[in-house]
Amino acid sequence: MTVTTYGLQHIKKEIQHLPNEQIAELLLRLARYKKENKELLAYLLFEAHDEAAFIEKVKAEAGFMFSQLPSLSYNAAKGMRKILRLLGKYTKFMASKPAEIELLLNFCSNYLEYADKRTSYKPIRLILTRQVEKVKGLIGKLHEDLQYDYADSYNMLIADAEKKLNWFKKSDYLL
Repeated sequence: MTVTTYGLQHIKKEIQHLPNEQIAELLLRLARYKKENKELLAYLLFEAHDEAAFIEKVKAEAGFMFSQLPSLSYNAAKGMRKILRLLGKYTKFMASKPAEIELLLNFCSNYLEYADKRTSYKPIRLILTRQVEKVKGLIGKLHEDLQYDYADSYNMLIADAEKKLNWFKKSDYLL
């Protein structure tokens, strides 16, 4: 016997017929089973009203994690992937492209500040190039006004990366 999985439309219709007390009970029960559900619910209840402050808090946490990166290339790459997973989770919570761009730009600038610039370890290099390409793609999907705002920060980041990293070619990533 298998449990039937209903679509979001069916669940939405059913929730609309439930009293508030029962909805609260269901939410608490849902939050009890997965840590990510609990974190999402906490974000929606306590943090979603002030997205800018939440973004700053996430930037500070990522900056702290960058400052604690080990010097060994393999372990540094693992640490950077951990930071990216954290940023991915928070951007999924916010569901905002501008917020995602802002966090990724911050990640790239932290990378330039804290990562070993002389390393030839390819995974560390690929982490930066993938994030730069991701930001470039995300900027292209935004409204024209927002594209212009983020294009300046992006191009400054690219220029800075070319100055600090001898293997980074600015011409490959310009908007």
